[in-house]
Amino acid sequence: MKNFVFYNPVKIYFGEGQISKLSNEIPKDATVLMTYGGGSIFRNGVYEQVKLALANYKVLEFGGIEPNPRYETLIKALPIIKENKVDFLLALGGGSVIDGTKFISAASFYEGDPWDFISKGIRVQKALPIGVVLTLPATGSEMNSGAVISKESTKEKCSFFSPLVFPRFSVTDPSFTFSLPPRQVANGIVDAFIHTMEQYLTYPVSAPLQDRMAESILNTLMEEGPKAFTKPYDYDTRANIMWCATLALNGLIACGVPTDWATHGIGHELTALHGLDHALTLAIVFPGVMKVMQDEKREKILQYGERVLKITQGTEKERIEQAILKTDEFFRSLGMKTRLSENGIDQDAIETIVERFSKPRMICLGENQSITPVKIRQILLDRL
Repeated sequence: MKNFVFYNPVKIYFGEGQISKLSNEIPKDATVLMTYGGGSIFRNGVYEQVKLALANYKVLEFGGIEPNPRYETLIKALPIIKENKVDFLLALGGGSVIDGTKFISAASFYEGDPWDFISKGIRVQKALPIGVVLTLPATGSEMNSGAVISKESTKEKCSFFSPLVFPRFSVTDPSFTFSLPPRQVANGIVDAFIHTMEQYLTYPVSAPLQDRMAESILNTLMEEGPKAFTKPYDYDTRANIMWCATLALNGLIACGVPTDWATHGIGHELTALHGLDHALTLAIVFPGVMKVMQDEKREKILQYGERVLKITQGTEKERIEQAILKTDEFFRSLGMKTRLSENGIDQDAIETIVERFSKPRMICLGENQSITPVKIRQILLDRL
């Protein structure tokens, strides 16, 4: 096991009716800016419940945060914050809204261009406190310190991290997910699944506890995920998926183990250039990463095949092939179109992506930094 430091200060209110606890966590004299996306919170009743819980607060609103939140949209919140002396941010939504709110939080006290946090790696020195009401389990952003932001003008999608943007608390009520459309449910399941895989499917470091925790998340998602479509109002199913998504990226299963993140790195380019859903890009890319990098990942693919997929028969090569195939089949069973060609992306588009990892300097991905632009091309060609 590798050395590690684990820190996570987020308080979780999990379960039905927990939204009533909001007033326990937000200072009574706070001016609150409530952030949200396209309006699902008005349809599922979350908006009304939050407004009721914050009846005695001064509450402002900033809506319209897109899936894959855009820098150009987020910076429009900054004048509202300054003019009204906002001192608390409350994100209502899924990962995109939460990530966008983290960026707003960090940008609120920064005198320069907030994109510096991403393009120049400037450290966040001060940030507004954040609370979360989660409506879409997927990214784990409700319990971590990272955010992924897109910049439309340059077709970039990049991440930043700061301990100052950990949410102070997150309300995670599974009943809020009942009204989600099937596409968003599938996206959330795949996102949590790949988050887990990025921290698991690397190479062994004698960390059996972390392995078993990751395998438990994978098993649970594969067992419970399909039930969300056949029994969409089953509370326990939604609760198990929601908690899996949180645990998949709150830092715990990454402790002491190598991590990959190549699938995310390549997937971000597909989203930035072609507008595909984030989770869809992961479902497209990941089987290709498994195939092209199978020699480096051999031991963990075989372990995953045996412990999660119950593949025990055949040669090592055959078991690896089965594991890749069954993983792709799982994504497709959720409605994912896992081939680039199914999503209107051709070989010319692949070359554009490869070039982004080649210039102005070569970028290598993966747990061993061995996924070169040449291998990125192989991965994407495999997924045509």
